Amino acid sequence: MKQKWSFDDIPDLSGRTIIVTGGNSGLGFEAVKSFSAKGSQTILACRDEDSGESAKKKIQEEHPNAQINIMSLDLADLESIRSFAAKFDEQHDNLDVLLNNAGIVCPYKKTKDGFEIQMGTNHLGHFALTGLLLNCLKNTKGSRVVNVSSLGHKFGKMDFDNFMFEKGNYSIMKAYGNTKLSNLLFTYELQRRFEKFHVDCIAVAAHPGVAKSNLAKHVSKKLLYKIGMGISNLIMSQSTSMGVLPEIRASVDPLVKGGDYFGPGGFQEWRGHPVKVKSNDASYDLKNAKELWNISEKLTKVRYDFG
Repeated sequence: MKQKWSFDDIPDLSGRTIIVTGGNSGLGFEAVKSFSAKGSQTILACRDEDSGESAKKKIQEEHPNAQINIMSLDLADLESIRSFAAKFDEQHDNLDVLLNNAGIVCPYKKTKDGFEIQMGTNHLGHFALTGLLLNCLKNTKGSRVVNVSSLGHKFGKMDFDNFMFEKGNYSIMKAYGNTKLSNLLFTYELQRRFEKFHVDCIAVAAHPGVAKSNLAKHVSKKLLYKIGMGISNLIMSQSTSMGVLPEIRASVDPLVKGGDYFGPGGFQEWRGHPVKVKSNDASYDLKNAKELWNISEKLTKVRYDFG
């Protein structure tokens, strides 16, 4: 596979339909801009429709012919997810790419449905959304589900006896790491099920390395974080336009295979052009993947129909 893959390598996307969650800012905004610039019909899914419209206007100033539809989606609210999926089903028969990009890092609180908010948004919300859009994905030849993880998956640890930190021991970054590990466990298990049931869809994952974004705004006031970010901005981090390339490549490169994982090709996967990388051993744990799947179906009440 090509080592210095860039925006110029994105193929013509005319006639394709792509959903990007969290498409109004950061990496999601860059993904929407890149897809629509290459001709796709792109659904910018976000909580605040006004923010989505502002992002759309900004993109169309640069790419006047960009086809972007704004749709309301709150991944921390199962009712909102079901409403989004139902509306999408009414308006579309096909879905070429579901890019589960949105993510949060924040202090402990609960979603409307009583989930710890990081797990509820970063994993459970996307799990529910993917399941509810499965028919559209199955109806589309060569479709893809792309889940955005993080280098933070390496400090995640699945503890199903304290899945939502019901028994305490909560920390922001521990919870975040668990969600990013969950993204990978979900991706690989979804791919195994696509293969088992002969579904013409692939599940792929990606991470941005150390990219500049507003993701960690809730911890950015801490002194150690400020020092660490100062160092990372000097030697580690890259622009969002570079950080988004792994998820874009995972979404559209015709050479991508199910179960692939993309990240920056530089030192420690911090920065650089997107290449195929490998996640940690914990992300391939079959027992944890199946248990996560079962608990996700139970909590979201979304069951996948692969038939």
